[in-house]
Amino acid sequence: MSIIEKALAKQQQKQTKTSVEVQQHSLPEESTDNTADVITKDLLALDKISLAERGYLIDNGTRKSIKDEFRQIKRKLLNNAFGNASKTLHHSNLIMVSSAKPNEGKTFVAINLALSIALEQDKTVLLIDADVLRPSVARELGVGENPGIIDYLLGKSEQVSDIIYNTDIDKLKLIPAGKPHHLSNELLASEKMTTLANELANRYPDRIVIFDCPPLIGVTETMVLASLMGQAIIVVEESKTSIADVQAATRHLNEDLALGLVLNKAIRSHKDLYGYYGYGYGTKN
Repeated sequence: MSIIEKALAKQQQKQTKTSVEVQQHSLPEESTDNTADVITKDLLALDKISLAERGYLIDNGTRKSIKDEFRQIKRKLLNNAFGNASKTLHHSNLIMVSSAKPNEGKTFVAINLALSIALEQDKTVLLIDADVLRPSVARELGVGENPGIIDYLLGKSEQVSDIIYNTDIDKLKLIPAGKPHHLSNELLASEKMTTLANELANRYPDRIVIFDCPPLIGVTETMVLASLMGQAIIVVEESKTSIADVQAATRHLNEDLALGLVLNKAIRSHKDLYGYYGYGYGTKN
């Protein structure tokens, strides 16, 4: 090999080494950027000012009466989920919140229950928007639309972790509904949904999972979801929801469900009584 050929070969080796060094130094920077994107994507900042103005239990020291009312509701649910009753309930920590008909306040109750449970010192809560026909949890919380449970059931999101979002409220996580789909009933009735429910019920022993479900009357999706739950809260609106509606809504629910009723928009004239929400708990007849 001539001196010129040796020089060219040496120069080529030097250029190759420099290129490798540049690539090696560029990888960590790209990795850091991607990690930052994941963190930003996963953490949802709730619109706390708007939530507080609309009566949600943002922990700012106000609205003591409604806090006390939801404390009573959640205490029964927590006892059922982790106390002696949990031994007799299937998926005792999976709780559906529904109503007989639309516009009776089920989403308000579901979100407030989640916010109240998130204040517990040794419990976490996962709120799932399972009203896949008319999703509203993301809108109420003031966060953008993101892939959710429908996307997971369709296989568009591969891992459950892909649809679980952290929020800026400690111990509160969220699974959105995702985009509505014409096969929502079949997706919720699928083996994949059953497997997901089992995983959510058993993976974290300290977690409560709240499903904001569609109304019970006239919506087949809700009955499919109810078969996976251990507890159910039915929201009824005072002076609007009839006893016949409540009976029709609960008639076909699993008899093993721990079933409770929340009286919404209740008006009380006496200042010593709770003013806006009341709670009653009992078994289904």
